[in-house]
Amino acid sequence: MVWGLNLFLFQEHIFKLISCCQKEKAKYVGQYRITDEDARKAAMDAAGRIRLTIEAKLSPGPPMLNLRRHGVIGRWHGLVDSIASGNFLGAKRRGVVNGIDYGFTGEVTKIDVSRIRERLDSDSIVVISNMGFSSSGDVLNCNTYEVATACALALEADKLICVVDGQVFDDHGRAIQYMSIEEADLLIRKRARQSDIAASYVKVVDEEGINSLHKGDDRPSLSPKAYINGYAASFRNGLGFNNGNGIYSGEQGFAIGGEERLSRSNADPFKNGLGFNNGNGIYSGEQGFAIGGEERLSRSNGYLSELVAAAYVCHGGVQRVHIIDGCVDGSLLLELFTRDGAGTMIARDVYEGTRMATAEDLPGIRKIIRPLEDSGVLVRRTDAQLLEALESFYVVERDGSIIACAALFPFPEEQSGEVAAIAVSEECRGRGQGDKLLDYVEKMALSLGLKKLFLLTTRTADWFVRRGFSECSIGSIPEQRRKRINLSRGSKYYIKQL
Repeated sequence: MVWGLNLFLFQEHIFKLISCCQKEKAKYVGQYRITDEDARKAAMDAAGRIRLTIEAKLSPGPPMLNLRRHGVIGRWHGLVDSIASGNFLGAKRRGVVNGIDYGFTGEVTKIDVSRIRERLDSDSIVVISNMGFSSSGDVLNCNTYEVATACALALEADKLICVVDGQVFDDHGRAIQYMSIEEADLLIRKRARQSDIAASYVKVVDEEGINSLHKGDDRPSLSPKAYINGYAASFRNGLGFNNGNGIYSGEQGFAIGGEERLSRSNADPFKNGLGFNNGNGIYSGEQGFAIGGEERLSRSNGYLSELVAAAYVCHGGVQRVHIIDGCVDGSLLLELFTRDGAGTMIARDVYEGTRMATAEDLPGIRKIIRPLEDSGVLVRRTDAQLLEALESFYVVERDGSIIACAALFPFPEEQSGEVAAIAVSEECRGRGQGDKLLDYVEKMALSLGLKKLFLLTTRTADWFVRRGFSECSIGSIPEQRRKRINLSRGSKYYIKQL
């Protein structure tokens, strides 16, 4: 687990500084900036200014008026947080590629994990910029996303948070709150014909053996330890070899920047959401994904680039990636500390093991719901009724056993759905499985075009109220369902707008 690691990005600040000292605009080839001496000075200036600003913002203690209410305040007179920064990032020059001299543009070669962990273990906040240091003493301008993903993988981070300048939308113009790694992978594959970077991702995932989605085969997944040790370099023409569009892995990461990411100009497929402009792709060297350049400046495209990077680091062991809109006040706190968040989360663990039920799951479902039926919490169903409704059930499976179940019965004409039979095995209660399953059901309801969920309950109303449901009258229930209500149970009716 890694806490207190802060990587900051400052491309826009560099643009402003460069524009003040030279007439020519920044030059890009594919995703990489050509960093001349003026650009390097601007990058160093921006890095220094922003680092000092971050350190200053993290230094003040809480207001003294608040502390006086609680007694001892002497320990708060000094600086509060210990902040560490330094030459944690090793890099080398990108050099001359296909006749193009990239100047002082760097590629990540090493993350000094041991020294970073020492600072973190001593309760320091580590601040890292994208300025790397070469073995010859040069300061190099590295791709910010390459640095961020490399750090996340090398440090085996739980989360990677990506702050962008907008929201991620689906092709219907709706904000995407959550995507599993499987769904992100499928979406990237759908866009592979339009995006070279998506196509290269698909190639690497399918051919180079890093796809954790291919369960049951012998291809290894890309673990953080393997990533650090360069194990992935054994994969030919992808992870470890410069073939022009693969991913080179050692101790580096995904490089995201350059022309493709800057303009976001291909908005049509996803209606200003996850659209992508083809023609660039993944550039190989010792960096990984390289996305950015002129296209990122226009912001007319969505964030497929970030989604590709998110999927990759999730394959590499990072549990969750959050893409949040930095233009919204408090978006980071809202994303991390509210139930529904404020951005888009790509995760490999949240709904792991959750799937539609099959006939083989009937004994497991019956075992879970029988005690609740006996106590009157759930309506008793015969085996025949359960089998008939099976296509509406979802289950959570762990180690071959069903540990939770829930049902969603849609009423498309009313754009509503009934939530029923939410149950968790006794030994797994109190671990968030019910929340996870309800989240999954809500997500499935949205995918079906439903706008609200309703339920009937006699003894679990408080649980649902805490999760956004509110009591309603029987008139809010679809007529088709009202005809089948057993009024003798005295159920209460609850509804939630999605």
